[in-house]
Amino acid sequence: MKKLLLLTFLLLASILAHTQPPNIIVIFTDDMGYADLSVHGQEPDIRTPNIDQLARSGALCTAGYITAPQCIPSRAGLLTGRYQQSFGLDHNGTIPLPLTEKLIPERLKAAGYATGMTGKWHLEPNHQQEEWIRENLPELAAKESYVPSDIPGGMKRAYRSDRRGFDDVFEGYINNYLTNYTLEGEDKEVSQENVPGYRLDIQTEAALSFIRRHKADPFFFYLSYFAPHVPLEAPAKYLDRFPGEMPERRRHCLAMLSAVDDGVGRVQDLLSELDLAENTLVFFISDNGAPLKMTKEDITLDFKGGAWDGSLNTPYVGEKGMLSEGGIHIPFVVSWPGSIPAGQRYDHAVSSLDVAATSVGVAGLSPAKELDGKNLIPYLTGAKNKAPHKYLYWRFWQQIAVRSGNYKYLRMGEREFLFDVTTDAHETKNLLSEQPRTARRLGRKLDRWTQTLKKPGVPGNPNQSEAEWYDFYFPE
Repeated sequence: MKKLLLLTFLLLASILAHTQPPNIIVIFTDDMGYADLSVHGQEPDIRTPNIDQLARSGALCTAGYITAPQCIPSRAGLLTGRYQQSFGLDHNGTIPLPLTEKLIPERLKAAGYATGMTGKWHLEPNHQQEEWIRENLPELAAKESYVPSDIPGGMKRAYRSDRRGFDDVFEGYINNYLTNYTLEGEDKEVSQENVPGYRLDIQTEAALSFIRRHKADPFFFYLSYFAPHVPLEAPAKYLDRFPGEMPERRRHCLAMLSAVDDGVGRVQDLLSELDLAENTLVFFISDNGAPLKMTKEDITLDFKGGAWDGSLNTPYVGEKGMLSEGGIHIPFVVSWPGSIPAGQRYDHAVSSLDVAATSVGVAGLSPAKELDGKNLIPYLTGAKNKAPHKYLYWRFWQQIAVRSGNYKYLRMGEREFLFDVTTDAHETKNLLSEQPRTARRLGRKLDRWTQTLKKPGVPGNPNQSEAEWYDFYFPE
């Protein structure tokens, strides 16, 4: 009997040793608010059936958070799995993603993964990063402001996606892409080229091409859709799905998200066709909340600058740029058919930081102590019943916040707020005077966290945008 048990154990160990770790796909949208998944049930005009089905096949994380209400720091937090303030990337105008930081694809290559990405990158040096420019381009010290051409292309090159652990890249925003493979799946010399077509369809095709190229390998793919970020644009095949009276910016947002949803459906269909669906872990997350510009003005589409993108944060307060829920509480779906039980609504707070820790865990790598996130799989499968995080922290511009359990403490300049974000009142009822001890406890915890960052301490006086936002959304 003992001999039989030993043989059974050895057989199982052999099978497990040769089982391929799961593929991992991270779908990351740009300026998409919480309301813009129809499965959330917030707005009647949104239709995202394929993303809804993805949520039904796994976990709809109703308390999903991003690490910053702005794109460069939020992307840095996602791809490193570390609070981006720990390496000094607090906001868009600080520094590019440091070359010393190790990204998810670099970690997974140690486990034999093929790695690829498409879409928005935005982690190389740019002309708004005055801190980095002063340190690295002292010859520009006399200039009062900078333009994109001030930064030499050679200095940017080391920061691009193909130098940061991604084997296959189709990096770009609209029609201009840095590529080293074709949409037909062939290798090519890395180059910048113009690709005809609609930007979201191109990004979907690049994902499908990568999956076909690496169907026999474990793979990691970062599908970074440039939507519904401005400039708003969509072909008739998507716009025609949303007739009737509505703001044109809303119509274009709905059309762009419909294109993303079609892309998610096509990815899922290909995984099923290749018999990879049950061995693929998929995340769907937005990089921050919607930029409402307070009044959601329906500016004509020929205005290409910063404006409302048509997305919505219902029911949450605030918008992109704020540490209120509207800026950081985002769509968050995790699916792994056959491993994560289907049809669950997971209400504990989770973070984009968790993507890296989860990826490392399912790839069979040793846990990396420097990662700030948690491997979500034991929590989503029920192996662990407690919440993944005791505390989640934020610091952005002159705002700081912490969430612990049901409570969120938020400070902007001299203004303080305490909210129970799990109630219908969420951030419409400030509990500061009712629960001062809770506020003090969380405030002390938050202050201690800020001392661990590369630039320690709490922020100072609010900038003009922050002052206007907080007066508008939180009138005293």
